[in-house]
Amino acid sequence: MRAVVQRVSSAKVSVDGKIVGEIGQGMLVLLAAGNGDGPEQVRWMADKLSGLRIFADEAGKMNLGLPDVAGSMLVVSQFTLYGDCRKGKRPSYANSAPPEEASVLYSSFVETLRSMNIPVEEGIFGAMMKVELVNDGPVTLIVDSP
Repeated sequence: MRAVVQRVSSAKVSVDGKIVGEIGQGMLVLLAAGNGDGPEQVRWMADKLSGLRIFADEAGKMNLGLPDVAGSMLVVSQFTLYGDCRKGKRPSYANSAPPEEASVLYSSFVETLRSMNIPVEEGIFGAMMKVELVNDGPVTLIVDSP
C-alpha cells in the first residue's frame, strides 16, 4: 500500500458538490493499494499511520501522534499514487491493484482504523472527488508498506 499523508488543520472531500467527509485537525490520507497487497499490508499501514508522530509537542517538536492531539483522519482512495511516469507521457497504472481488490483493501483499512478507535471520515471509493485541505506546516509524507 502507498499513502500520501498530510498533516492538516482541516480537510474535506466532496462528491457532486456534497461534502461526504470532513475533519478538523488531523491527517488527510490519500491511499492506494498495489498489486499483491493484502491484509498484512492493511494492518501495517493502519498501525503505522495511527501512531505516526507528526504533531508538535509543547516544545514544538514533531513528537505526538493522532490520538495524542485528539485528531481525526480523512481517508481518500487514490489509485493514481501507483502511476508510473518513467516512460512516455501517459502514466501506467499497471502496479495498482484491480478496483475490485483495491475496494476491499480500502474498506478494510478504514475499518481497521475504526477498530483502533481512530475517528475516520472517508471519501467514496471510485468516485470523482474534490479534496480541499489546509496543510499544517506544511507536513507531507509518503509511506509505503513493506
